[in-house]
Amino acid sequence: MTTTIDPVDVRRPVIARTRADLDAALAAVRASGGRVGLVPTMGALHAGHESLIRTAAGLLGADDAVVASIFVNPLQFGPGEDLADYPRSFDADLAICAAEGVDVVFAPAVGELYPGGEPQVTIEPGPLASILEGRSRPTHFRGVLTVVAKLFGLVRPDVAVFGQKDYQQLGLIRQMAVDLCMGVDIVGAETVREADGLALSSRNKYLDDVQRGPALTLSRALRAGVDAGRHGAPAVLAAARRELAEAERTGAITLDYLVLVSPGLGEAPDQGDARLLVAARVGTTRLIDNTALVLGT
Repeated sequence: MTTTIDPVDVRRPVIARTRADLDAALAAVRASGGRVGLVPTMGALHAGHESLIRTAAGLLGADDAVVASIFVNPLQFGPGEDLADYPRSFDADLAICAAEGVDVVFAPAVGELYPGGEPQVTIEPGPLASILEGRSRPTHFRGVLTVVAKLFGLVRPDVAVFGQKDYQQLGLIRQMAVDLCMGVDIVGAETVREADGLALSSRNKYLDDVQRGPALTLSRALRAGVDAGRHGAPAVLAAARRELAEAERTGAITLDYLVLVSPGLGEAPDQGDARLLVAARVGTTRLIDNTALVLGT
């Protein structure tokens, strides 16, 4: 006699829609002194998010809990940005969370996180938010930090995991956690890429077959910059620009910025660790990417 295994015989996460649901879902873990890890997302989960969840789980033990939040945060979208069209796929997201062993999915409605409408008190992100992404999206990081602060207050995690693809965001969240004494260990997980090198992003779904080629120039530019690192900062930027030049000349991409900075987003050193960041529009889709590199010998 053969035994059949139910294909959905996977531990399903608890779905918490309200603050009370969240508290109830984590009550046993807190009562036993367990730790909580948080992976904040806006849904439309992909392999990059799976990596974040696995990173969080690897930092915790059997008696701890991984919480993944799924919330498309209206506060971080500016006028004319893609809030209404942002991809939403809750059932597929839930299946990914179940497969990755998430304990609690916190998926609140907008009114649950912002019960009085847009909050009167928000997080001021400071001068680091005025450069790079902040220059073209001036209210973006205020919205990001405000929702992350709210999630930290509601989930009360011991550790929170964010992707390095959003490198400026990661730096600002780390600074907020330190400056506001939040007691959360912020972990940055490596960027996950598709086989052709394109950094995974929920917005990749917007790219058509024609736009895919120009989009790949971003990751190629970063690789060229890494290869030129031993020759110094000017060589890094020149090599990266060469990879972008043809797509930019033909209008296939519209470059927003290509910058070489220190790991803390300050001025790049003459030698040592640095970060190369790029942002561009491909059609109507805005893509960002970055990589670590070493300058000099």
